[in-house]
Amino acid sequence: MTTIPAASALLDQVGAEPMLDHTRAWAAINSGTRNLDGLKAMASTLADAFSVLPGGVSLVDPAPVESVSVDGNLGAVDHGRHLVLRVRPDAETRMLFTGHMDTVYPLDHAFQALRFLDANTLNGPGVADMKGGLALLLAALKTVEASPLASRIGYDVLINSDEETGSFSSAALIAELAKDKVAALTYEPALADGTLAGARGGTGNFSIVVRGRSAHAGRNPDDGRNAIVAASDLAVRLFAAKQEGLAVNPARIEGGGPNNVVPDLAILRVNFRPRSVEAVAAAQTAIDSAIAEVAAGRDVRIDLHGSFNRPPKPIDDGAAKLFALVKQSGADLGLDIGWKGTGGVCDGNNIAAYGVPVVDTMGARGGAIHSSDEFLLVDSLSERAALSALTVLKIAEKGGL
Repeated sequence: MTTIPAASALLDQVGAEPMLDHTRAWAAINSGTRNLDGLKAMASTLADAFSVLPGGVSLVDPAPVESVSVDGNLGAVDHGRHLVLRVRPDAETRMLFTGHMDTVYPLDHAFQALRFLDANTLNGPGVADMKGGLALLLAALKTVEASPLASRIGYDVLINSDEETGSFSSAALIAELAKDKVAALTYEPALADGTLAGARGGTGNFSIVVRGRSAHAGRNPDDGRNAIVAASDLAVRLFAAKQEGLAVNPARIEGGGPNNVVPDLAILRVNFRPRSVEAVAAAQTAIDSAIAEVAAGRDVRIDLHGSFNRPPKPIDDGAAKLFALVKQSGADLGLDIGWKGTGGVCDGNNIAAYGVPVVDTMGARGGAIHSSDEFLLVDSLSERAALSALTVLKIAEKGGL
């Protein structure tokens, strides 16, 4: 009878993997989302590393993405390629594992070097978010492949290049790979104390282009239609739509020019954070209403660009079962696994939208992400790799959740 290895044996197996070496080498490669050369190097490095697993590794071209520039026009945004690994695609029970190779630190950012703050704390760009997570994912999957239970489960791995900016060029790929999966694990970092993210709110990002009419600010101002004023009016109306379960953040207004010219162009950038599908609907209603009222009242043209690109992620029955399984795996390893809701978003939101149970903070313990104080707790690499491996083996043994 095939059985799951003892917790001590799993810890020994993952402990023999070069997770810290991988983390340090990968974090030394700048892979900011807009650094295409760095992403190319990162993708190639990861493809070599993950090729030790069975199945085929491929680098998939990003889907086209457009954004509104400061001149109010749409333009293409380039992204790096995404890594996909498919293992035993014909298996009856299949899982999805996701991570991202991009970081928030561009090539010209001051934070580029790694250093140990103490024997267990590594400070560096992307060490927790999520080069360390990718390293422990690889170790966990190698450990799974060493078990006779591996033949009972298949999986896809997606490591995208644009998670930090919304996964717009990989959203369709996430949707494709989520099909028919029994569960998914994503390798965003856990909190330093090991707490996982539970329910997540959603997010919507919009660029609203306001086109008015220019005129001389002194000679004939009433002939103009002030786009800055209209955008400001729009921002105030949208901000007033906030309510319990819906945060609204008008973040920036761009446009305008010399003081003696009535501005004919303004671009309002605004972010919404809905906690439920009902809040998404309320936000969309507020957007449509505000645009119609401001366009008519101020005699301007308004064009809306953007979407609610990450839907809210509640803890439904399937997610609760997966969390319970992770918690039990943690207990077997001597870990007390807890979770709490968060307003942050990630690819776990997208995966859950397709009905796939997902735990999306299976990465290393760490903190201060998206800052030059970002850190990884080194001892969490083996701990969290064993947690993933044991969770996967339990799913393989049961043939599901």
